[in-house]
Amino acid sequence: MLKPQRVLIVDDHPIVRRGLRTMLEGEPWVAEVVEAATVQEAVEKAVSCQVDVVAMDVAFPDGDGIEATRQIRRLWPRAKVLMVTLHDDEDRVVQALNAGARGYVLKETEPDLLIDALRTVAGGGVVLGPRIGPEVLTTLQQQPTRLPPPFDKLTDGERKLLAGLVRGESNARIARNLGVAEKTVRNRLSVVFTKLGVSDRVQAALLARDHGITG
Repeated sequence: MLKPQRVLIVDDHPIVRRGLRTMLEGEPWVAEVVEAATVQEAVEKAVSCQVDVVAMDVAFPDGDGIEATRQIRRLWPRAKVLMVTLHDDEDRVVQALNAGARGYVLKETEPDLLIDALRTVAGGGVVLGPRIGPEVLTTLQQQPTRLPPPFDKLTDGERKLLAGLVRGESNARIARNLGVAEKTVRNRLSVVFTKLGVSDRVQAALLARDHGITG
């Protein structure tokens, strides 16, 4: 059972904040909702109110929500940040995850799914919206930083296997693409399943789908 959470909504549009607040205040896992309209206010309230989860936009008049995320994570590491934005380009997603965000969804997301995403992040999960595909994994595997849990447990090679898996490729196809034996792919996938806490490729695919990672 998720303990009651303090949620910080960071957006410079009051209508967006009010709408999200209204939805969150009816949730049994939400103890309190706090609002911020600027980067400076977001960082200050995250720390002073000791928030548990943050719904963070990207663009603000006084700065960048990604940089705000980085500052919040440095000053108050307990806060888990979900980016909620209009922008879905891969560079921003990668930058946000590297800054410490645990998820990235678009404002056009259905309200119930958005609340579910915040709940997932609050519980320690990671959420990538349905338009954030496996190419993000490919980009991140080339960088020194790690993906948020549970994907941070995977090595670079295992991330390549997962990217093939979520694209629906067979073990034989993955083996050809990576230039290894099919038996090697089976053995390595077993390790991937263990790290992700699943028992087979079907569950791994469902986990990827639940986190918005699609082929």
